[in-house]
Amino acid sequence: MTDLWGLFVTAAFVDNMPLTLFLGLCTFLALSKRPEAALGLGVAMTGVLGVTVPLNHLIYQGLLAPGAWAWAGLPELDLSYLSLIAFIGVIAASVQFLEMVLDRFFPAIHAAFGVFLPLLTVQCAILAGSLFMVERSYTLAQSAVFGLGSGLGFAVAVAMLGAIRTRLAYADLPDGLRGLGIAFVLAGLMSLGFASFAQMAAAQ
Repeated sequence: MTDLWGLFVTAAFVDNMPLTLFLGLCTFLALSKRPEAALGLGVAMTGVLGVTVPLNHLIYQGLLAPGAWAWAGLPELDLSYLSLIAFIGVIAASVQFLEMVLDRFFPAIHAAFGVFLPLLTVQCAILAGSLFMVERSYTLAQSAVFGLGSGLGFAVAVAMLGAIRTRLAYADLPDGLRGLGIAFVLAGLMSLGFASFAQMAAAQ
């Protein structure tokens, strides 16, 4: 349990997708203008990562990994080259299901996402979660914890940026810093803050 908790904290803060690994910055910056949209994105990322990473683990270990077909008398069969296609298919199905749920039960959040909700299918941070799972040889439990931790870390980061940008809407900023200009500056400063978590983890 301690190892899983450590993995969760590491995934959320030390290996934070947008601020430490710089993944998923497109939607991270685009949907952080309003706190409602930022919170919705965070919840969506947590849900999709929490579902797709362990599901892709099952698919990879059961069908694609070298030796996965040993039970069928094919111990040398290696379908790992299909992992990218399989992972993207699982992610696309999960995002489509999420879009239908939001459209049916939370139309305001669905409208706030706009065209960015279908783009979660090609969100590099979501695909990276499954690729990291394979590269680091996580177990099923570790995959689930890593997916949830990565999603929560993304949610915390985008909610913080959304809150700060909302307050700065009333600030007298120079013309060159309005909009995405100040968003990039804020993301850089937040990244420096999250980098301190990596230094703390390395010191232990």
